[in-house]
Amino acid sequence: MATLLYALVLCLLTISQDVYAARYIMYLTGQHNVVPEAPLVSDITHVALAFMRSSIFNSQNVTEWPLFTTVEATRSKFPSGTAIMVAIGGWGDTQGFSEAAATDTSRKLFARNIRKMVEQTGADGVDIDWEYPGGNGEDYKQTPNAEKAWEIESYPKLLAEIRSALGPNKVISAAVPGLRRDMIAFTRETIPAISASLDFFNIMTYDLINRRDDVTKHHTGVQSSLDSIDAYLENGVSPEKANLGFAFYVKWFITRPDVGCLQHPLGCKTVLMEDPSTGADLGQAGAFSWHDQVPSELADSYNRALSQGKYDTEGGGYYFWDAGENIFWSFDTPDAIEKKFPLVVAPKNLGGVFAWGLGEDAPDFAHLRALTAGVGKHISTSTESSCSGSTPCSQSKASRGKEEL
Repeated sequence: MATLLYALVLCLLTISQDVYAARYIMYLTGQHNVVPEAPLVSDITHVALAFMRSSIFNSQNVTEWPLFTTVEATRSKFPSGTAIMVAIGGWGDTQGFSEAAATDTSRKLFARNIRKMVEQTGADGVDIDWEYPGGNGEDYKQTPNAEKAWEIESYPKLLAEIRSALGPNKVISAAVPGLRRDMIAFTRETIPAISASLDFFNIMTYDLINRRDDVTKHHTGVQSSLDSIDAYLENGVSPEKANLGFAFYVKWFITRPDVGCLQHPLGCKTVLMEDPSTGADLGQAGAFSWHDQVPSELADSYNRALSQGKYDTEGGGYYFWDAGENIFWSFDTPDAIEKKFPLVVAPKNLGGVFAWGLGEDAPDFAHLRALTAGVGKHISTSTESSCSGSTPCSQSKASRGKEEL
């Protein structure tokens, strides 16, 4: 009886720690370096400053760490204890990672420079945003995936060197692809080694339709997000290390005329959006944040999307097809954001959430408020199911990085 009582007490203590330590991460970008007043950021546990170029870490004797702001300036805008991280890479920035991963010597140099940067900037850790190891990046037409196959084995080795250089008490995360076709380096064989070096995975469950597609769908819908999460869990990522991604921006796509979009706006054919030879953007799709000025040529259609759009209860996403201009719109409303917690976060027992990005939701921060509400209602309680009977609960990984830094 005493043993059972001890187990239950330990379980309750762990749950109370998870309430405090649930991961709630925000990317803060140079394009939208806007932080709201303190009450709106009081629950955020981690901030990732995006981005620092990956190639900086390939050189000897690096003395400068170019970033749009400083760790110190950012820290002053968030509550004490918030982990301030530096995100390295980003879309199109693959060369520095490829060079770093190539050899044991280059991996060690890259990792040493990351440690030096963390020490000199005062950062609490790094987010590795390599899009993507193994191929399918921005340059996939110029450099075929076959020429990047070696990166699949080298990626875990690079992460291991970074962990070795930073030690156990700094935070290391990775932004990882949301589409299965891009998860080339994230397999049953590689994920155990990848996970051993990471505190958590930021699964980019947005941009799930892009210019490489040819039919419309939700860019950050519930069912597509579930498919992304399931892919990682099936391949060995523990739920407590998995974070669901949210998008604080709108996406639009030009559809082909007279192909039945009025009857079936989801799954409707788009025009060609990418140059088949070079992979270049043909300007037939785009995105803008809630903070951006709406392009004048899209303003009328966008206003119709806001006023006439609807929520798809099957796919789990907000959308609108403009019949007059053949434009398909996809975005999350605050209500759509809150729906993802009982539909994705809680049932999958995920350890956290993140959004791209904080300033993108200025000036109203309605989506931020919805995300915060969801975190408060669902993330901390979703860990309760892992506490059972006579088995004590171990402290969630969600606490790592906030309590140990």
